[in-house]
Amino acid sequence: MDTKLLPDNPYVLLTPGPLSTTKSVKAAMLQDWCTWDDDYNAIVQEIRARLVDVAGGGDLTAVLMQGSGTFAVEAAIGASVPENGKLLVISNGCYGERMGQIADYLHIEKRLLDFGEVGWADPRTVVETLDADSDITHVAVVHCETTTGMLNPVQEIGSEVKRRGKTYLVDAMSSFGGVPLDMDDVKCDFLISSANKCIQGVPGFGFILARREAMERCAGNARSLSLDLYRQWSEMEHKNGKWRFTSPTHVVRAFAQALRELEDEGGVQARHARYRANHRALVEGMEALGFSCLLPEAWRSPVITSFLTPDHPDFEFRRFYGELKSRGWVIYPGKVSSSDTFRIGNIGDVALDDMRRLIEAVGASMYWSRP
Repeated sequence: MDTKLLPDNPYVLLTPGPLSTTKSVKAAMLQDWCTWDDDYNAIVQEIRARLVDVAGGGDLTAVLMQGSGTFAVEAAIGASVPENGKLLVISNGCYGERMGQIADYLHIEKRLLDFGEVGWADPRTVVETLDADSDITHVAVVHCETTTGMLNPVQEIGSEVKRRGKTYLVDAMSSFGGVPLDMDDVKCDFLISSANKCIQGVPGFGFILARREAMERCAGNARSLSLDLYRQWSEMEHKNGKWRFTSPTHVVRAFAQALRELEDEGGVQARHARYRANHRALVEGMEALGFSCLLPEAWRSPVITSFLTPDHPDFEFRRFYGELKSRGWVIYPGKVSSSDTFRIGNIGDVALDDMRRLIEAVGASMYWSRP
């Protein structure tokens, strides 16, 4: 289809996902597919193979899971931790905390190592916790904690986890495909992400990358029928890409297109360079307007940035949000309980010129500073 026939978006999404996608990704959803058809299943197999390549190749395997990223995280935790296992959850934001909630719902014994919303996940504290509690069998951490935009040291943590023979899960929801992550370097057994993040697809499914032997150990562990990770993987593995239950066919086709566009851009390294350039322009522009970042520079990801709200009696986020939206930009509210913040993402189909135009729009939207 000629993508020029597709309407333009009324605004740019500057969020950590869903995000602004290319017209060619959207156009891929205009064809209907049968879930049993060999052509469709071949697309699923292509996606699985490409994901493995992005994660470093080798003994890895991939499985897709219907639902949002949280569904995939729950599937991975619920199937990887056996009945007699104990999960250490490393948390410094809402999404680490959510993994702890998942463990509670699934009646998995857990220990929560909470660094606070603006605390860095220090590997030394992780080591102390592991050495003090020999019952821990599994460790889970979020790579990019989008509560604040914090980038956690998953490689350093992984080295200590594997040195002690534990199973390691990394929630790379908002980083995989946009920040270089090789599973051998990170030393993780499971890596979880979603279609509508840095690979720049649309919402509808998450995916789990795993070492094949770690996936095989999941057999019989699941606490859920629909989120049985091992059975979903086994179905795809042995039936040429078939899903157990109805799959989001249009979303799958869009994701296949998004993966090709990632390759066309130059792969993860090139996308990471674009995101970093976007991030630098965003931070420099916002600071020039008088805004301040929540986190120190060394801890910030190139995915999403938290800014402190202006210390002005007339500032109100909803009004600021509306002013920006009227100019074609949608940002995110804050999620930090200890500070008033808002967040701006710079992933998706956005480039340096977009960041510069955004800064102009922010300046025009600062109603509280108008004479």
